[in-house]
Amino acid sequence: MQREIPKILKDFLVYLTTIKGKSLRTRKEYEYDISLFFRFLKAIEDDIAFDNMDDIPIKDITIDFIREISLEDMYLFLEYCEAQRHNSAATRARKTATLRSFFKYLKGKKRLIEDNPADELETPKIGKKKPIYMNQEEAEMFIAGIKRSNHYYRNYSMIMFFLNLGIRVSEVCSLNINSIQDNMLRIVGKGDKERTVFLNKACIQSLHVYMEKERPFIQGASSNEALFLSQKGTRLTRQTVAKIVKQINKDSGLNKAKITPHKLRHTSATIMYKNGADIRSLQHILGHTSVSTTQIYTHVEDKEIQQVIENNPFNNLG
Repeated sequence: MQREIPKILKDFLVYLTTIKGKSLRTRKEYEYDISLFFRFLKAIEDDIAFDNMDDIPIKDITIDFIREISLEDMYLFLEYCEAQRHNSAATRARKTATLRSFFKYLKGKKRLIEDNPADELETPKIGKKKPIYMNQEEAEMFIAGIKRSNHYYRNYSMIMFFLNLGIRVSEVCSLNINSIQDNMLRIVGKGDKERTVFLNKACIQSLHVYMEKERPFIQGASSNEALFLSQKGTRLTRQTVAKIVKQINKDSGLNKAKITPHKLRHTSATIMYKNGADIRSLQHILGHTSVSTTQIYTHVEDKEIQQVIENNPFNNLG
């Protein structure tokens, strides 16, 4: 028996066949991809094991739920499809096209969303499966590329938060001054779930300099509760932060492909993992309800896996 899908998805599928002239086969592929995407998001939010994804109902998906979807969610979904479902680059490219088409319809045809998070969604390169993140040397080069412009102290502090805490871009944007108590940071994550993480020395020092040398001089700063402010004294948006990261990548000379705030999160998680952080601690730091999600973030190179096996004490008994 076919599972029920939300009306907003039904309307999109009708649009595909009646207006866009898509075949029934293509329509079924789109329905499958978007349904899987919705189930993935609900699994993350409700701490449901990926093994039970097929049983997750999606009929109750609303436009309010969809408006909360970010570019980061889409990239995480594609990585889940690669790491957990072993989808090929071609299959993930199809899913990317599906998401782009769906969100373009929601904004352009239905006027149901103001911002289209899929605008910046890039298609996986066919045949390229290597995950994207920076190693320690690249990350240091990236940090050194932060230009000493009017917002140097703000940008530097934000990058410290990304690389030291593995924080989401939406979480950075939603931080308030009162989110910080001493050396603790209260983060409101996906699904309004709160977590508290420790601020290390790099975060504390960079934040102190920003609060002392830059923030007080931004227009309207005294009456705005947002921690990181734009030139106009407004709360930063995800799109603005993405542009800042893109510019730093260029200015640093690193020019590493597809470096986004989401990839800084991957970089942070991977470097912490390689330097001894256990998976459960990372799960809390990153704000994941399921450890399976955390495992997507902790990329370990084949040579490192080989070294672990080589270092096994029983290896000397051969």
